[in-house]
Amino acid sequence: MKVVYHQRKRLASHFSIERLFSDVRCYLGSEFDVAICSAPQESRGIVPRIRNILHATKQEADVHHIVGDSHYLAFGLPREKTILTIHDCGALNRLSGWKRAVLKYFWFTGPMKRAVVVTAISEATKAELRHWVGSLANKVKVIPNCVGAEFDYVPKVFNEAAPVALQIGVKKNKNLDRVVAALRGTECGLEVVGGETKGLRDQGTKRLKDEEAIRGLGRLEGGELVEAYRRCDFVIFASLYEGFGLPILEAQATGRPVITSRISPMTEVAGEGALFVDPFSVESIRAAVLRIIHEPTLRENLVRKGLENIKRFRPVAVAEMYAALYRRLKCAE
Repeated sequence: MKVVYHQRKRLASHFSIERLFSDVRCYLGSEFDVAICSAPQESRGIVPRIRNILHATKQEADVHHIVGDSHYLAFGLPREKTILTIHDCGALNRLSGWKRAVLKYFWFTGPMKRAVVVTAISEATKAELRHWVGSLANKVKVIPNCVGAEFDYVPKVFNEAAPVALQIGVKKNKNLDRVVAALRGTECGLEVVGGETKGLRDQGTKRLKDEEAIRGLGRLEGGELVEAYRRCDFVIFASLYEGFGLPILEAQATGRPVITSRISPMTEVAGEGALFVDPFSVESIRAAVLRIIHEPTLRENLVRKGLENIKRFRPVAVAEMYAALYRRLKCAE
């Protein structure tokens, strides 16, 4: 069975979706002949997107799988063979007026009608879709993201005197301002993945006690990202909004205590392997940090429960969910 994965033109600023499905493909099995169709042009403007659609139409497959953030490619693919994966509805929340209307049709309503099956990465995303597209969400099946095998358990002696927290992401929804404010007055250092390092240093030195307390790592991939998790003492992921929350699983797989938001989908993803906080409250985040620092039994329990939780998100388990979906589409022909 031939499966073509349709994905964005790769840019340094976005590769997480492609990395996730690369892990899935490794575990699909020999019955699947897999090909990757990367869009030839960046998804900006009408003409480049039309060219990307025309490029997609040239691909032949038993199953076409649009893996995310290029939903409009569905307009050029056969409905009965197309699966669309939607990661979140964040852009719809940010926009308004005619811009939201255009995005809603070309990224959500139209492509969802053009796909025989739509998958969402969390129940939270499915609920959001129901809000935006109504009964179209009835065709949505939830298949979670996976955490790659490179994120494995590496024990570390917790540095109670000067622990290092790791934050993934610097966009507004990542809540960095409140995290930095919560760490003020503690002995914690903070390493931040994403964005420009100079801006992070300037921001951090206004709030933490010395210029070395915050360290911007820039954008990391592969082994560098894995090493960042291994180096830290705990992970803070107190986001205000997520479609899934993969850093929770990456931290759990590495064996690091996790602090995350008491909102969906973080509660859905983390299971019992995280300490939950109100992401809008600096005091709530700070209280969790202090508990992580001063309660070794809590840390041990979070690590143990995290390692148990990630079993349901390993690539082999998620790949089988997609494989079953592909087989169903093939049998329906």
